[in-house]
Amino acid sequence: MVMPIDIAHVSHRLDLAGAPLPVLNDVSLKVAPGEFVALLGPSGCGKSTLLRLVAGLEKPSWGRILADGAEIAGPDPHRVVVFQDPTLFPWRTVAQNIALGPEARGEKAGQREAVAKVVKLVGLSGFEDALPHQLSGGMAQRVALARALINKPRLLILDEPFSKLDSLTRLSMQGELLSLWREAGFTTLLVTHDVEEALVLATKIVVLSARPAQILTVIDNPRAFPRDRSDPELVSLRQRILALLGVTATENSAA
Repeated sequence: MVMPIDIAHVSHRLDLAGAPLPVLNDVSLKVAPGEFVALLGPSGCGKSTLLRLVAGLEKPSWGRILADGAEIAGPDPHRVVVFQDPTLFPWRTVAQNIALGPEARGEKAGQREAVAKVVKLVGLSGFEDALPHQLSGGMAQRVALARALINKPRLLILDEPFSKLDSLTRLSMQGELLSLWREAGFTTLLVTHDVEEALVLATKIVVLSARPAQILTVIDNPRAFPRDRSDPELVSLRQRILALLGVTATENSAA
Protein backbone atom coordinates (compact mmCIF):
# COMPACT_ATOMS: atom_id res chain seq x y z
CA MET A 1 0.00 0.00 0.00
CA VAL A 2 1.43 3.38 -1.04
CA MET A 3 1.47 6.32 1.33
CA PRO A 4 -0.44 9.62 1.16
CA ILE A 5 1.14 12.70 2.77
CA ASP A 6 -0.71 15.76 4.04
CA ILE A 7 1.39 18.81 4.92
CA ALA A 8 -0.90 21.22 6.78
CA HIS A 9 0.11 24.85 7.45
CA VAL A 10 3.71 23.95 8.28
CA SER A 11 6.11 26.69 9.33
CA HIS A 12 9.59 25.97 10.61
CA ARG A 13 12.55 27.86 11.95
CA LEU A 14 16.09 26.99 12.92
CA ASP A 15 17.91 28.37 15.94
CA LEU A 16 21.31 29.66 14.86
CA ALA A 17 23.50 30.95 17.68
CA GLY A 18 20.37 31.77 19.64
CA ALA A 19 18.73 33.70 16.79
CA PRO A 20 15.67 32.26 15.01
CA LEU A 21 15.99 31.71 11.25
CA PRO A 22 12.61 31.25 9.50
CA VAL A 23 12.88 28.50 6.86
CA LEU A 24 9.30 27.53 5.93
CA ASN A 25 6.23 29.74 6.04
CA ASP A 26 2.72 28.22 6.10
CA VAL A 27 3.34 25.40 3.60
CA SER A 28 0.33 23.20 2.82
CA LEU A 29 0.47 20.35 0.30
CA LYS A 30 -1.36 17.08 -0.30
CA VAL A 31 0.56 14.22 -1.92
CA ALA A 32 -1.71 11.46 -3.19
CA PRO A 33 -0.74 7.77 -2.94
CA GLY A 34 1.61 6.85 -5.78
CA GLU A 35 2.26 10.42 -6.93
CA PHE A 36 5.72 11.57 -8.00
CA VAL A 37 6.10 15.11 -6.65
CA ALA A 38 9.10 17.34 -7.40
CA LEU A 39 10.01 20.36 -5.27
CA LEU A 40 11.76 23.25 -7.03
CA GLY A 41 12.99 26.48 -5.51
CA PRO A 42 16.01 28.76 -5.04
CA SER A 43 19.07 27.34 -3.31
CA GLY A 44 18.70 27.47 0.46
CA CYS A 45 14.96 28.17 0.40
CA GLY A 46 14.03 25.25 2.67
CA LYS A 47 13.34 22.35 0.26
CA SER A 48 15.64 19.91 2.05
CA THR A 49 14.29 21.02 5.43
CA LEU A 50 10.78 20.13 4.26
CA LEU A 51 12.01 16.67 3.27
CA ARG A 52 13.58 16.19 6.69
CA LEU A 53 10.26 17.05 8.32
CA VAL A 54 8.39 14.58 6.11
CA ALA A 55 11.01 11.93 6.90
CA GLY A 56 10.46 12.52 10.62
CA LEU A 57 14.06 13.58 11.21
CA GLU A 58 12.80 16.87 12.70
CA LYS A 59 9.44 18.14 13.94
CA PRO A 60 7.90 21.28 12.43
CA SER A 61 7.82 24.39 14.59
CA TRP A 62 4.17 24.91 13.64
CA GLY A 63 1.61 22.88 11.72
CA ARG A 64 1.24 19.16 11.14
CA ILE A 65 2.49 16.55 8.68
CA LEU A 66 0.37 13.42 8.33
CA ALA A 67 1.24 10.07 6.76
CA ASP A 68 -1.68 7.68 6.30
CA GLY A 69 -3.75 10.18 8.28
CA ALA A 70 -1.53 9.97 11.38
CA GLU A 71 0.86 12.71 12.51
CA ILE A 72 4.51 11.94 11.80
CA ALA A 73 6.32 11.58 15.12
CA GLY A 74 9.70 10.28 13.95
CA PRO A 75 11.50 8.21 11.32
CA ASP A 76 9.80 5.15 9.88
CA PRO A 77 11.27 2.38 7.66
CA HIS A 78 8.38 2.89 5.22
CA ARG A 79 9.58 6.49 4.63
CA VAL A 80 13.08 6.13 3.17
CA VAL A 81 15.47 8.96 2.33
CA VAL A 82 18.16 9.00 -0.38
CA PHE A 83 20.55 11.96 -0.02
CA GLN A 84 22.96 13.70 -2.41
CA ASP A 85 25.86 11.59 -1.16
CA PRO A 86 25.51 7.78 -1.16
CA THR A 87 27.12 7.60 2.34
CA LEU A 88 28.19 3.99 1.91
CA PHE A 89 30.28 2.22 4.54
CA PRO A 90 33.70 1.88 2.85
CA TRP A 91 34.55 -1.43 4.56
CA ARG A 92 31.31 -3.12 3.47
CA THR A 93 30.68 -4.60 0.04
CA VAL A 94 27.82 -3.52 -2.21
CA ALA A 95 25.66 -6.40 -0.96
CA GLN A 96 26.54 -5.69 2.67
CA ASN A 97 25.70 -1.98 2.33
CA ILE A 98 22.35 -2.82 0.75
CA ALA A 99 21.54 -5.30 3.53
CA LEU A 100 21.90 -2.73 6.32
CA GLY A 101 18.16 -2.17 6.73
CA PRO A 102 17.14 -5.81 7.05
CA GLU A 103 20.12 -6.46 9.35
CA ALA A 104 19.10 -3.61 11.65
CA ARG A 105 15.62 -5.14 11.90
CA GLY A 106 17.00 -8.63 12.55
CA GLU A 107 15.55 -9.97 9.31
CA LYS A 108 17.98 -12.68 8.23
CA ALA A 109 15.50 -14.99 6.52
CA GLY A 110 15.36 -14.27 2.80
CA GLN A 111 17.93 -11.49 3.06
CA ARG A 112 20.20 -12.87 0.35
CA GLU A 113 17.31 -13.22 -2.09
CA ALA A 114 16.07 -9.71 -1.30
CA VAL A 115 19.53 -8.24 -1.90
CA ALA A 116 19.89 -10.12 -5.18
CA LYS A 117 16.52 -8.80 -6.36
CA VAL A 118 17.26 -5.11 -5.74
CA VAL A 119 20.82 -5.47 -7.10
CA LYS A 120 19.29 -6.68 -10.35
CA LEU A 121 16.66 -3.92 -10.29
CA VAL A 122 19.30 -1.16 -10.16
CA GLY A 123 21.61 -2.80 -12.70
CA LEU A 124 24.47 -3.84 -10.42
CA SER A 125 24.53 -7.59 -11.01
CA GLY A 126 28.12 -8.80 -10.80
CA PHE A 127 29.18 -6.03 -8.40
CA GLU A 128 27.79 -7.57 -5.20
CA ASP A 129 31.26 -8.07 -3.73
CA ALA A 130 32.73 -4.74 -4.86
CA LEU A 131 33.78 -2.15 -2.28
CA PRO A 132 32.61 1.49 -2.55
CA HIS A 133 36.01 2.77 -3.70
CA GLN A 134 35.74 0.46 -6.71
CA LEU A 135 32.50 2.08 -7.90
CA SER A 136 31.80 5.09 -10.10
CA GLY A 137 29.62 7.88 -8.75
CA GLY A 138 26.59 6.58 -10.62
CA MET A 139 27.14 3.04 -9.37
CA ALA A 140 27.47 4.25 -5.78
CA GLN A 141 24.17 6.12 -6.11
CA ARG A 142 22.58 2.94 -7.49
CA VAL A 143 23.70 1.20 -4.29
CA ALA A 144 22.04 3.95 -2.25
CA LEU A 145 18.81 3.45 -4.22
CA ALA A 146 19.00 -0.32 -3.75
CA ARG A 147 19.58 0.18 -0.01
CA ALA A 148 16.37 2.23 0.06
CA LEU A 149 14.35 -0.15 -2.12
CA ILE A 150 15.17 -3.25 -0.07
CA ASN A 151 13.11 -1.70 2.72
CA LYS A 152 10.07 -1.77 0.40
CA PRO A 153 9.35 1.93 0.93
CA ARG A 154 5.84 3.26 0.64
CA LEU A 155 7.32 6.76 0.39
CA LEU A 156 10.69 7.39 -1.27
CA ILE A 157 12.22 10.76 -0.33
CA LEU A 158 14.99 11.97 -2.65
CA ASP A 159 17.18 14.98 -1.82
CA GLU A 160 18.95 15.92 -5.07
CA PRO A 161 20.21 12.34 -5.53
CA PHE A 162 21.78 12.98 -8.95
CA SER A 163 23.20 16.48 -8.48
CA LYS A 164 26.84 15.34 -8.24
CA LEU A 165 26.74 13.03 -11.26
CA ASP A 166 27.95 13.86 -14.76
CA SER A 167 25.24 14.72 -17.28
CA LEU A 168 25.17 11.36 -19.09
CA THR A 169 25.06 9.36 -15.86
CA ARG A 170 22.38 11.69 -14.54
CA LEU A 171 20.17 11.07 -17.58
CA SER A 172 20.64 7.32 -17.17
CA MET A 173 19.80 7.43 -13.47
CA GLN A 174 16.68 9.52 -14.14
CA GLY A 175 15.47 6.80 -16.49
CA GLU A 176 16.22 4.08 -13.96
CA LEU A 177 14.42 5.92 -11.17
CA LEU A 178 11.37 6.42 -13.39
CA SER A 179 11.32 2.72 -14.26
CA LEU A 180 11.60 1.72 -10.58
CA TRP A 181 8.80 4.10 -9.58
CA ARG A 182 6.51 2.88 -12.35
CA GLU A 183 7.20 -0.75 -11.44
CA ALA A 184 6.92 -0.48 -7.64
CA GLY A 185 4.36 2.32 -7.44
CA PHE A 186 5.69 3.96 -4.26
CA THR A 187 4.90 7.61 -3.54
CA THR A 188 7.92 9.79 -4.36
CA LEU A 189 9.01 13.22 -3.12
CA LEU A 190 12.02 14.67 -4.98
CA VAL A 191 14.00 17.84 -4.33
CA THR A 192 15.89 19.04 -7.40
CA HIS A 193 17.36 22.24 -8.86
CA ASP A 194 16.99 20.81 -12.37
CA VAL A 195 13.72 22.04 -13.91
CA GLU A 196 13.98 19.60 -16.82
CA GLU A 197 14.49 16.72 -14.39
CA ALA A 198 11.28 17.68 -12.60
CA LEU A 199 9.36 17.94 -15.87
CA VAL A 200 10.57 14.56 -17.14
CA LEU A 201 9.94 12.65 -13.90
CA ALA A 202 7.20 14.24 -11.81
CA THR A 203 3.42 14.02 -12.01
CA LYS A 204 3.20 17.18 -9.87
CA ILE A 205 5.69 20.05 -9.57
CA VAL A 206 5.73 22.38 -6.56
CA VAL A 207 7.55 25.69 -7.00
CA LEU A 208 8.73 27.34 -3.78
CA SER A 209 9.76 30.92 -3.09
CA ALA A 210 12.99 32.13 -1.52
CA ARG A 211 13.43 31.53 2.22
CA PRO A 212 11.28 31.38 4.20
CA ALA A 213 9.72 29.13 1.57
CA GLN A 214 6.12 29.49 0.55
CA ILE A 215 4.41 27.64 -2.29
CA LEU A 216 4.29 29.88 -5.37
CA THR A 217 2.40 27.39 -7.52
CA VAL A 218 1.58 23.71 -7.94
CA ILE A 219 1.66 22.37 -11.50
CA ASP A 220 0.01 19.09 -12.46
CA ASN A 221 2.03 17.22 -15.07
CA PRO A 222 -0.05 14.23 -16.22
CA ARG A 223 1.76 13.57 -19.52
CA ALA A 224 2.40 9.96 -20.49
CA PHE A 225 5.80 8.33 -19.94
CA PRO A 226 8.41 8.27 -21.30
CA ARG A 227 8.43 12.01 -21.95
CA ASP A 228 10.11 13.81 -24.82
CA ARG A 229 12.38 16.52 -23.43
CA SER A 230 11.78 18.58 -26.58
CA ASP A 231 7.97 18.42 -26.25
CA PRO A 232 6.78 22.03 -26.87
CA GLU A 233 4.43 21.85 -23.88
CA LEU A 234 7.28 20.80 -21.57
CA VAL A 235 9.52 23.50 -23.03
CA SER A 236 6.79 26.08 -22.35
CA LEU A 237 6.35 24.79 -18.79
CA ARG A 238 10.10 24.99 -18.25
CA GLN A 239 10.12 28.65 -19.29
CA ARG A 240 7.17 29.37 -17.01
CA ILE A 241 8.86 27.74 -14.02
CA LEU A 242 12.17 29.49 -14.65
CA ALA A 243 10.32 32.81 -14.78
CA LEU A 244 8.70 32.02 -11.43
CA LEU A 245 12.17 31.32 -10.06
CA GLY A 246 13.37 34.73 -11.25
CA VAL A 247 15.43 33.60 -14.23
CA THR A 248 15.56 36.31 -16.93
CA ALA A 249 14.82 35.66 -20.58
CA THR A 250 18.56 35.81 -21.41
CA GLU A 251 19.48 33.42 -18.64
CA ASN A 252 16.56 31.20 -19.63
CA SER A 253 17.83 30.84 -23.21
CA ALA A 254 21.29 29.93 -21.91
CA ALA A 255 20.02 27.45 -19.30
